[in-house]
Amino acid sequence: MADFVFADPAALVAGCVAVFLVGLSKGGLGGAMALLGVPIMALAMPPVQAAGILLPVLLVMDAISLWAWRGFFHRGTLMRMLPGAVLGIGIGWLTAALVSDDMVRLIVGVVALAFSARWMLSGQVRRAAARAESTGRASLWATLAGYTSFVAHAGGPPFQVYAMPLRLDPRVYTGTSVIFFAVVNLVKLVPYAALGQLGGANLSAAAALLPLAVVATLFGAWIVKRMRAEIFYPVMYGFVVLVGLKLTWDGLSALLPATPA
Repeated sequence: MADFVFADPAALVAGCVAVFLVGLSKGGLGGAMALLGVPIMALAMPPVQAAGILLPVLLVMDAISLWAWRGFFHRGTLMRMLPGAVLGIGIGWLTAALVSDDMVRLIVGVVALAFSARWMLSGQVRRAAARAESTGRASLWATLAGYTSFVAHAGGPPFQVYAMPLRLDPRVYTGTSVIFFAVVNLVKLVPYAALGQLGGANLSAAAALLPLAVVATLFGAWIVKRMRAEIFYPVMYGFVVLVGLKLTWDGLSALLPATPA
């Protein structure tokens, strides 16, 4: 069935490009590239099928990232955020028919841009100061991350809104993010299977992409482990801006009425 899915060379190229970019992101190199996965594959196949193919690939990438970043994580952040993430996935499953994916993309995009603008407009001293942990803020943003990860594969920005101001060591931040989204993607298996997105054709196509996924994920981890904090955080905020711009554009383009010719 994988041969059928990728019978069109354009579909194969789109799948390879998408998996390579998502793999770099899963290795720790920012969230913007992860959000490009489904849109790139959707150029050559239905978006729902693209999401179904990518989820098993994401789980394998998660396993590799967990190994690559073993020992690097912040327990307090995970304890505060994971319950909210599971709740957000549940809310997304229950309300999947009520809120459009495009509206979710627009909301998350605006939040990401506002978050980045606030950081860019703040002073250097304020940037350097780490924000204290907060169970309330963690629960709020984690719930939104779980929800948007389920409905629009856009859980990165809400996670970053809470976790990046903590100013964790880059390796600890990345390892914490890896564990968080590994759990999120594992939990998503249940509703995705219930919605029929994990059929034999999609699983076979996902298997064909796994070798590239392994290489890209390890390469992303190799890059991040060699980045200093003063480089890592500006790069990460830059990725958040790109994510916000893309999601806002996608949401507005779909929701606003087309201009008559």
